[in-house]
Amino acid sequence: MKVGVPRETLPGERRVALDPDTVAKLVSSGLEVLMEHGAGESAFIPDSRYEASAARLVDVGALYAEADITLKVQRPSLEEADRLRQGTVLVSCLQPHSNLDLVRKLADRNVTSFSMEAVPRVTRAQSMDALSSMSTIAGYKAVLLAASTHAKLFPMMVTAAGTLAPARTLILGAGVAGLQAIATARRLGAIVEAFDIRPATKEQVESLGARFIEVELGDKDTEDKGGYAKELSEDSQARTLETIRRRLKDADIVITTALIPGKPAPLLITEEMVREMNPGSVIVDLAAEAGGNCAVTQAGEEVLHHHITVLGPLNLPSTVPLHASQMYARNVSTFLNHLLKDKSVHLDFDDVIIRDMCLTHEKQVLHEPTRKLLGVEEGSQ
Repeated sequence: MKVGVPRETLPGERRVALDPDTVAKLVSSGLEVLMEHGAGESAFIPDSRYEASAARLVDVGALYAEADITLKVQRPSLEEADRLRQGTVLVSCLQPHSNLDLVRKLADRNVTSFSMEAVPRVTRAQSMDALSSMSTIAGYKAVLLAASTHAKLFPMMVTAAGTLAPARTLILGAGVAGLQAIATARRLGAIVEAFDIRPATKEQVESLGARFIEVELGDKDTEDKGGYAKELSEDSQARTLETIRRRLKDADIVITTALIPGKPAPLLITEEMVREMNPGSVIVDLAAEAGGNCAVTQAGEEVLHHHITVLGPLNLPSTVPLHASQMYARNVSTFLNHLLKDKSVHLDFDDVIIRDMCLTHEKQVLHEPTRKLLGVEEGSQ
């Protein structure tokens, strides 16, 4: 069984799907690993380290011609998808809800594809959870971006020139990214408070030294079976926005992290709210790629709006390519070991991990949310 890792082609992507330590473990388990020349260069991993781990370095043509399983970080382009041999396996972050043409292409080419964002939230899949790994990095980097942009220092400082008050930081969304943002801001000395519509996150927020903002919502069921936040009723949305409006007026730094899988990011900060903030404040919107939690956000841009700086960073994990690659490699290799039995691909669709992550197989789209987006009836292609 040959596992191939091509160089990432999406502009700005610096990660690589496998690091040398993970390659060595896969080779020792009996797999052959093919690495495209230079696949790890952007992550500061030279070819020589892969060779020392017993990977075979090949050009991209040979890789796609030989690989039985292709591992990537980002989704392939349509041109790359055309290079995948029919009947082979692709494991990558495929973002199917926004890349339906790619889904059709993979199905047409009879590629069995698995999306790393679709790892179910069950205990035995935790070590495969690439979303959590990358969200950890995003939450950390968001705070550093805010600290380097804001007009104030984060910690309280007692200096010869007087005492400087600590920055007040508001985190919206207490998932993995939000919790890491809380921890990072606290380490830098900020006063931190956080809001989430899921009451169960209160204990986690407070354990990190932040104040949890509570609001009485009409909706009693605010999270789905996977632990993700659900869409709110109009009344609960109005209460949420009013609570956020009040807290924004005291905030120096705001980190927004609220996402609903497969849907546009919920709007938490209106343009009017931005205008009411203190001049010099900074908003870092981690939901920028999904439309943003702030009405002013422009994906990939820095916007100065009424003296408020709004950052819409994209792909923050790629800015820490070495550690991000190591974390992703462990996630994807754990899934690969789960997928293989006796060095062969074993598809057990009674297994929730295989069932939830499988996007296409035998020219069919199996992923139910994607089938609905495509308007595909059960049993049809």
